[in-house]
Amino acid sequence: MASPEPLPELLAAYRRRYPDEPDAARLERFLERQPRCFERDCFDDGHVTGSAWIVDATASRVLLTHHRKLGRWLQPGGHSDGDPDTLAVAHREAEEESGLAVRPVDGAVLDVDIHTFPARGADPEHLHYDVRFAFVIAGSDRFRVGPESLDLAWIPLDELPALTDEDSVLRMARKFRT
Repeated sequence: MASPEPLPELLAAYRRRYPDEPDAARLERFLERQPRCFERDCFDDGHVTGSAWIVDATASRVLLTHHRKLGRWLQPGGHSDGDPDTLAVAHREAEEESGLAVRPVDGAVLDVDIHTFPARGADPEHLHYDVRFAFVIAGSDRFRVGPESLDLAWIPLDELPALTDEDSVLRMARKFRT
């Protein structure tokens, strides 16, 4: 198996496609200055997370999770937990949170979003430097709702605005379609 492409190279390719997106530039600077950027307990500066934009075989529906902690419809994703292979993190989270078998569409970064995650338990409020990748199901579209979710649903891409006004989710839909 080929070794994963390092995140800085994936980000460089992303920035060539989307040169005006400030979150990608911020993430590049963060990776350069924070050696613990992939560790979940890196709270002062935040940490890198990986997310999955999962589409069905026709690429007409996306699987969203009704996030248990945030109470919003979002894409599956989670913490790197020390793993610098952010594509692998997003892949793992996609399968763990949905019970689906998925494969990357192309391995390129679909979107970058830096957002504040609220304090929960002993964890203080902190930043998530979220790197998002597109995946397609590799078999059945029957999902399983896991403990991270209140619910999961296949949403037709054309109906996303009726479900959520979450800018980053709508932005991923626009990017996926182009």
